[in-house]
Amino acid sequence: MKKNVIVAQSGGPSPVINASLLGVIDGCRNRNDFGRIYAAWHGVEGILKEELIDIDAESSEEIARLRYTPASGAIGTCRYKLKENNDEDYERIIEVFRAQNVGWFFYIGGNDSMDTAAKVSRLAEKHGLELTAVGVPKTIDNDIGDDKFTIIDHTPGYGSAARYWTHIIQQAEEENRAIGVSEPVIVLQAMGRTSGYIPAAARLADPKREMPLQIYLAETDHNLDSLTENVNRMLVERGRCIVVASEGFNVGSLGEARDGFGHIEYGASRTTVAQKIVNHLNDAGLKARGQATGQVPGILQRNTSLFASTVDIDEAYRVGLKAVDIAVTEGGGWMATILRDRSAAGYSIYYGKVELEKAANVARKLPADWITADGLDVTDDFIEYALPLIGNGPPPIEFENGLMRFARLKRQFISKKAPDYVPVNMR
Repeated sequence: MKKNVIVAQSGGPSPVINASLLGVIDGCRNRNDFGRIYAAWHGVEGILKEELIDIDAESSEEIARLRYTPASGAIGTCRYKLKENNDEDYERIIEVFRAQNVGWFFYIGGNDSMDTAAKVSRLAEKHGLELTAVGVPKTIDNDIGDDKFTIIDHTPGYGSAARYWTHIIQQAEEENRAIGVSEPVIVLQAMGRTSGYIPAAARLADPKREMPLQIYLAETDHNLDSLTENVNRMLVERGRCIVVASEGFNVGSLGEARDGFGHIEYGASRTTVAQKIVNHLNDAGLKARGQATGQVPGILQRNTSLFASTVDIDEAYRVGLKAVDIAVTEGGGWMATILRDRSAAGYSIYYGKVELEKAANVARKLPADWITADGLDVTDDFIEYALPLIGNGPPPIEFENGLMRFARLKRQFISKKAPDYVPVNMR
């Protein structure tokens, strides 16, 4: 009997996460190696609760719409951490896989998700369960891997987040140019935790460096005082300033909230980096008429389909296909990856594989040599790296009665075969 498939998503959504989901589904459907395809409702939580969606019961038309459907509303995601000493949850995963005849597991996610996939793979081997587990990379933060880009060149989701920032900075420039006489400083806070790839993408809006733009990365030694000094210098020179700050930029305590993996959840914290900067600038006094104002786009950076990069969508889909190919031809314990052919003229990538353990629980920073000496900008090397990822035109989003038409799955759950269970972290 052919073994069934479980595909799941974990962590924060991205604009192209469902393109990878579609890649996995199509990859499995295009081969004769698999039984039925199930999707875990809300990631590993769905496996623990045995809440599995029968993907084969969905219409082909709705499944195809996953390609341009952003975020993770179709099958859900989670931030549930499988802790090292959490034996009950691990045993439960094996129990559900056995009960549902699951022999293939594809996990779409970031650093922590690759760690989970690696743990499940080792656990199955320990228990003699025939299971092939393969990871599919995802994160808008672009922080999987090492700063030599040997594990992955860029993660699906990053190109779309970079495109988002490219376009909102273009528009913020028009706003700042217009109202700079009364609101001379606009402060925008970018996602990315302590890796600076997302705020760095602001520079893609102005590769010729014509805007009064300053970028504050978590990787630099700047603080509120040096930021204020730099902004006021720009105000003297240009009369206005656009500030893009990483959510991980050091402004002191934010009253931090944390997610299930222990990471700071900036959107749930008591204050924001942008607000701290705005307050400090206005309290210190600006060397221009008016005040600083702040904006925090927040989750819009990872769920706005209209800003998705067509390059990113295609690569996210293809890396999902690659994960299935790896599972069949190479076995488990791998993550599908995207690597750049640096010997080729222009932008050229290829798809490969890397051990899950190498991708698990690593968080790369923006390379130091991609940051300018004054710590206020990124170099042309970064622009050369990131600019091809944002693509050209917008994605072909389907509209219906003036509204975007996303995939709407029936989410028909299969019958449970294992005993009821409450995950350890939910008790």
